[in-house]
Amino acid sequence: MASFSMDDFVGTGSLQKLLPKLLDDGWDDVPTLKIMNSEDMAALNMTQAQKDALEIRSYLHDRSLMQYADKLEASGNCLAELLNLATPDLSAQFAMKRGHIARFMDRTSQCEPDPVPQSFSLPARRPTVPPSRTSSMLKTKGHTQPITRPKLQTMATQSTIAYDASIEQSIADFKIKDGYVFKGIVAALPDEPRACGCIQPPPVVDDVARYSSIENISVQKLTPEYKIGMERLVKSKAPPMRASDLWLDKPSLLLCIRRPGCIMCRAEAHKLYSKKPIFDALGINLFAVLHEHIESEVRDFWPRYWGGVVLLDQNLDFFKALGGGSLLKDKFISGFLFNPRARANYKRAKAMGIQQNFRGEGEIKGGLFILGKGRTGVAYQFIERNFGDWAPLSEIIEIGTGLKNQELNSEDSMASRVLE
Repeated sequence: MASFSMDDFVGTGSLQKLLPKLLDDGWDDVPTLKIMNSEDMAALNMTQAQKDALEIRSYLHDRSLMQYADKLEASGNCLAELLNLATPDLSAQFAMKRGHIARFMDRTSQCEPDPVPQSFSLPARRPTVPPSRTSSMLKTKGHTQPITRPKLQTMATQSTIAYDASIEQSIADFKIKDGYVFKGIVAALPDEPRACGCIQPPPVVDDVARYSSIENISVQKLTPEYKIGMERLVKSKAPPMRASDLWLDKPSLLLCIRRPGCIMCRAEAHKLYSKKPIFDALGINLFAVLHEHIESEVRDFWPRYWGGVVLLDQNLDFFKALGGGSLLKDKFISGFLFNPRARANYKRAKAMGIQQNFRGEGEIKGGLFILGKGRTGVAYQFIERNFGDWAPLSEIIEIGTGLKNQELNSEDSMASRVLE
């Protein structure tokens, strides 16, 4: 599985010398670096070799083939030339395994396009001077009116490494109707009969967690958000903090991890964090929540599978909130061996080339929360009904888009009142 460590991503090739400049310009994490376009490259005065290296490494990262990155870059060939090599050449020159060659030559299966809001630009890399009040107004017929910003309605792909036309196709259109009223949503994938219906799955709640049950949860920061040169872990023990401080100024997504060594949990975390530029554009913070602290497990998990902040919920309060006040638990035999959906989830994660271990408690199910800014409450709640269930990305993006539209509408309303 491709790591989110910048050192692992750039390797020993030509991009290594560019690291200080990338850090200075704000290209300090792997998901953001992978969306760099030709204009960004020109602004950094990147050489052709560095451009080719970024294209190759981004392609390999999408396919979990980063073990070949240094060799492929050192060959001096661009990505298009490498893709035209025959199977025997890839095997002989780069010692690429036959199964990996098939994955390398398949330009579509491993590279899922990113649904980026078409009408919302990605955040600027350098800090910009905020516009003055007068510059944000439009004069028409002698009157000043606030500029109405477009709502985020259609979600589409903005691929910047254009090695394949299919990457530029949208995976979905997510439309939020005007006047959309935001309410908490509880989601869970369906369950399937276990052992011919002889085993009943544990029940899940259909009600949104009460905000009062989660705002005062005590959490502890185990890692910072990953950036180039960041310390591997928080050196000193961070003091506990109120969970509501996490979404005080911005909406936040909290991924409750069942076990950081679990192959399915790692796969979900990796897939979700790979969309970080989208969440940056929507103004959403990303947090992973663990219910037990095993330092070696945290080191293995961050930043390889997750580059965001990792939190400890020692009292398991977020996990209880997902279950309506009680922990959602399942046994290995009944919840996995006799559950076809859980086994399918395992195969999906296994196909991503993820390693696993069996350290830690693995029966407590996780899920996902999206909290609105301030005290606006739970916007979305996903429950891991079956081991390895992932919250659908389309639903997460739709919720994030609604939150962003809500914020823009609120700002426009405030500007209108100021002018009255």
